[in-house]
Amino acid sequence: MNELLGAYFPVIIFIAVALVIGLALMIAPFVVAVSRPDPEKLSAYECGFKAFDDARMKFDVRFYLVALLFIIFDLEVAFLFPWAVAFKEAGVFGFWSVMVFLAILTIGFIYEWRKGALEWD
Repeated sequence: MNELLGAYFPVIIFIAVALVIGLALMIAPFVVAVSRPDPEKLSAYECGFKAFDDARMKFDVRFYLVALLFIIFDLEVAFLFPWAVAFKEAGVFGFWSVMVFLAILTIGFIYEWRKGALEWD
């Protein structure tokens, strides 16, 4: 029993330290932050316009372009991590498949760049 506890002791210490840090980070804002409630601060914020407004108002297309940009980078990361882990087993075909995938994502990124999605003037 003593050997088993000794083997898991680093894990127990890690969990204890993680809990202490997590609780400290959750309690610190209530202790440190200055509270000055204001109607503007307490209002709901979503997409840069008032939450309770006309539902038929025009919506800027740049929000959709930013969503496309997020999807491009999200997909890239989601597919590159498993590929990097299995890089040796993927071989030449796996390497060039990922290069084609990255080329397609780069084309999408250039398209958004040309459309001005990265400029918020």
